Amino acid sequence: MASHAHDDHEPTTTGPKVLATSTVSPKVRTIAVVRPSEQQVSYLAATKAGLGITLKHFAKNLFGRRRTVDQLNKGEHPVPTTAFQKALSVVSPVNDIETIQYPEEKAVYPERFRGLHRLMQRDDGQVRCVACMCCPTVCPAHCITIIPEQSDDNGIEKRPAVFEIDELRCVVCGLCVEACPCDAIRMDSSTHAKPVEERADAVMTKEKLIAVSKENGKNPTSIATQGGVGPNWRERG
Repeated sequence: MASHAHDDHEPTTTGPKVLATSTVSPKVRTIAVVRPSEQQVSYLAATKAGLGITLKHFAKNLFGRRRTVDQLNKGEHPVPTTAFQKALSVVSPVNDIETIQYPEEKAVYPERFRGLHRLMQRDDGQVRCVACMCCPTVCPAHCITIIPEQSDDNGIEKRPAVFEIDELRCVVCGLCVEACPCDAIRMDSSTHAKPVEERADAVMTKEKLIAVSKENGKNPTSIATQGGVGPNWRERG
C-alpha cells in the first residue's frame, strides 16, 4: 500500500487562534483573545494622522493657486506640462476650492437653464399676455396672480391689469411657459432670482417682468404669430 505523506503544516485560517478543543464536544474550544495595544486604545495616533491630513488640505487651499472662472465652469483642472509649471505645482499647487467670487465672478448657466421669468412684448410694445389664465391654472405652487381687464385692441379681448409672480414660492418647473398659448412668458433670462431683504420685494410685478429682458440683454419681442395655430405657430405669418 502506498503511504500518504504526512503534512506538518497547520491549516491556514482567518479566524481566531484556537488554543485547545474539548474532548467531550469539539464545538467547545479555547481561543486566544487579542487585546488592543495602548496606542490603539488611546486613538492618539489616528487623531494625529487625521489632523495631519486636515492641515495639509487647509494649507493647500489657503496658499495654493486658484483655478480661473473658465476652468471652474468647464470643470477643468490644469495639468502641468513644462518644467516651470511642474515646479510651480510643487511649491504652490492648485487648490480644490470650487467657490466662485459672486457677484464679481459668475458661473455660465446651461442653455436650457430655467432662469428668472420675463414677459414678452408685441411689436407695438404691448405685453403679449391675453389673460387667458392658463399659467396660474397649471402652476403647482400657485405663485402667479393675474387680474384681467378689457383690452383696447379690437383683435384681443383681454389683457392683464395685474401680472405678478412670487419668486419665493416658484418651484421653477417651467409649466407656465409650456402652457402659455401666446409665447407671452419665458424663463430664458439666464439669471436667477435676486436675493431680497423684504418678503414683498420677491414679488415680480408686470413692469419688473417686462424689464427683465432689457436688464439681461434679451430681445423683448417674440417671433411667434399672435393667435397662430398649427405646428409652425412660432413663425411669422
